[in-house]
Formats: sequence, C-alpha cells, structure tokens
Amino acid sequence: MDSSATSTRREATRQKLYEAAVTLIAEQGFSATTVDEIAERAGVAKGTVYYNFASKSVLFEELLRHGVGLLTASLKEAAEKAAESGGSKVDALDAMIRAGLVFIDRYPAFTQLYVAELWRTNRAWQSTLLVVRQQAVAVVEDVLRAGVENGELSEEIDIPLTAAALVGMVLVAALDWQAFQPERSLDDVHSALSRLLQGRVSGGR
Repeated sequence: MDSSATSTRREATRQKLYEAAVTLIAEQGFSATTVDEIAERAGVAKGTVYYNFASKSVLFEELLRHGVGLLTASLKEAAEKAAESGGSKVDALDAMIRAGLVFIDRYPAFTQLYVAELWRTNRAWQSTLLVVRQQAVAVVEDVLRAGVENGELSEEIDIPLTAAALVGMVLVAALDWQAFQPERSLDDVHSALSRLLQGRVSGGR
C-alpha cells in the first residue's frame, strides 16, 4: 500500500480523534471522558484510539501540541503576510490579533481547554503545555523585537511580558466575546482590540 496514502489516512483518523476528544473534554472534563466515548464520537473502534495514542493522557497531550501548533502557524503566517505587503510591525501585530480571533472562532472548545489547562499544575502534560505556549508567544516576541530594533517600538518595552499580554488579551477577550457577547461580529471584536494595540483608547486627540 502506498505509504503516502497510509500516512494521509492516519492523519485524518488522528484529526477525527482530536476533534472528538476536545469536544467531549470541553463538555464533561478530562477525568469523566473515557476512551470508549472518544472512539464512539470519532466513529472508530476503541483499538484505533490505542493504535494512534498510547493512552488518553497521551492523546490529550498531542491534542495540545496539535492545537497550539495550528495557532502558532496562523500567527506566523499573518505576520509574514503583513511584512510582504509592506506593513509596519504594528500592522503585523494587528494581523496576528485578527488571526488569533479567527482561530479561536474556529476552535472555541480547544481554546477553552487550553486556557483552563494553563492554570492547572497537577497534569502530566504541564511541561509540554508550557513548551507549546512559549512557541506561540515567541512568534509575537519576534515581531516586537524587530519593531524595537528598527525604532518603530520603544526600547522600554518588556518584550516577553508584552508578548504574553497580547496573546492573553486575545484569548480572554475572544472567550468573553463568545460566552457573553456572541452577537458581536469578529470584525467588531478585532476593531476593539486593534484600538487597544494602537493606543487609541485614552480620549486624546
């Protein structure tokens, strides 16, 4: 059998398992979710879960890697497109904010799990979570650092903390939007966060 076809089919199966797991765990929690339920929701045999992942914990750890990897890639792509179009570093940051909102709008259950797991300290995958979190934040750090180096941004910026604050702002604002202000459009939410980024909230002229 063609190895590329096998690889593609396995990746599709893993994607179904990720989607089933993230939905169930968001609904009822990690401990209450069983492998049987994940397999049933994904439409596969229980053995298929164990063929792809050694355990439920490994599945969830890989789910975190996969999800944050998608977020990181979308942030990087947004920054690169802004640069290619001749935009400033602030334009790149603004594009990354929008990309983050689009990601969260597409994967709300994953985002809820990710934010919740960031605050837990007793999970086997805590070290993995910290690593993948830093990968996402590092993309923002790179843009901030380049902005400082070219004089567009102040040298007084605390780059690691500012990057973490921007990522956190998007995550929390998006979850608040979906939970409490679902009538607002993505464009509307992006516009509000864009004004924050560009310092246009003080009332000065």
